[in-house]
Amino acid sequence: MMKKPKIKISLIDQKGHMGCHRGHQIGDTFDFDTERGNLCPMAMHVAFPYIDILRYGGKLPSQPDGSIVFCCPDVDVINVFKIEVVEEKD
Repeated sequence: MMKKPKIKISLIDQKGHMGCHRGHQIGDTFDFDTERGNLCPMAMHVAFPYIDILRYGGKLPSQPDGSIVFCCPDVDVINVFKIEVVEEKD
């Protein structure tokens, strides 16, 4: 059985005119396995399909480094997140 890769979610930008209702700020990072409960549920709802694809070996048209960028669905906030597969060292 293949081990699932670690996933890191980072807040990289904000496009909306209001602050995040959950208090997230640019630079915040979350380990999907241990900290996903700390991420806004609306953002997690958008992130999960991308995470699922990356965790099971799928690829999407994405950033040159293989990461995925997505926005939270709150039009007043529009936090921009980046999802990356973290390569574990042996």
